[in-house]
Amino acid sequence: MTLDERVYIVPGDCAEPRLDIFLTEREEASSRSQIARAVAEGRVFVDGRAARKAGQRLASGQRVVLSREPPVPDRALPEPLPLQVRHEDRDLVVVAKPSGMVVHPAHGHPTGTLVNALLHHCRDLSGVGGVLRPGIVHRLDRDTSGLLVIAKHDQSHRALADQFKDHRVRRRYLAIVHGGARMAPEGEFRTLFGRHPTDRKRFSSKVREGREAITRWRVHKSAEGLHWLDVQLTTGRTHQIRVHFADHGHPVLGDPLYGPGGKTSLKAAGQKAVKPMLRQALHAYALGFSHPRDGRALDFFEPPPPDLMALLKSLWGPDSTAAALESLRSESLSGANNAHGEE
Repeated sequence: MTLDERVYIVPGDCAEPRLDIFLTEREEASSRSQIARAVAEGRVFVDGRAARKAGQRLASGQRVVLSREPPVPDRALPEPLPLQVRHEDRDLVVVAKPSGMVVHPAHGHPTGTLVNALLHHCRDLSGVGGVLRPGIVHRLDRDTSGLLVIAKHDQSHRALADQFKDHRVRRRYLAIVHGGARMAPEGEFRTLFGRHPTDRKRFSSKVREGREAITRWRVHKSAEGLHWLDVQLTTGRTHQIRVHFADHGHPVLGDPLYGPGGKTSLKAAGQKAVKPMLRQALHAYALGFSHPRDGRALDFFEPPPPDLMALLKSLWGPDSTAAALESLRSESLSGANNAHGEE
């Protein structure tokens, strides 16, 4: 679906109007806050360049282009989409989300989401979170694969949300990052976290104000200028893993937003191995939490999907990869989820 573009030329009788006021007067269905969001999302251009801010002044003759997003549905609707269920009971469902699937409907992705699939499968999801996000307690980026837990009713939703808020949910990710500068065997990123100061599509851990973000990691294997990391989240900010490693010189392989772009410094063998990867090499392989009804510990392990598995085998060999994954599986299912000192 393409964006609907509206083009306006600033008339000569306008005395340096503000961009948001100029567009609001011409887009009767849009408020100034909606125009400001469009600017923040990079959908407003002035003379071919992305607008800097909603309040910037315009000059006579300038060409202003607004890309309007397709409408978001009033509520998510059931769709008979494939769903990989790993556990289900009357309170919750645990699924393995494939890469490429958006979690819930939003601008640009009104259908075909995980929520659409869940509504067809469950029929009784919680309404907490809104009609477009029923039962959703946490999310994964569109191109990140792996485990998610979804609440089936409000009581379960509140109990699970409290566990996430208190950092009691055990989340571990498999990430492949570029080598770059020397990397310690293990470490922790503890930073502030917020919107990037100049690019509103991105987030940054190099901000003066923001929320705390904590990511722990250890190097599992290294080869061909790449590192296989075991990453553990304490907090769960948007793009947290991708931002933390990119900001510290080790962007996630295949990341189109935070990656190095262009040619990489990988050796020839590494270049050949990663060529089939069409998305960021990030996978939520372990998820653990207390059941909201009886408090029993639930821990799940999800092997990497075929594209990521092929990459691991190309870089480290089938036998070594199988042994490494078995080690991670044993750790995640035995309750050894505080290997990085989880609070």
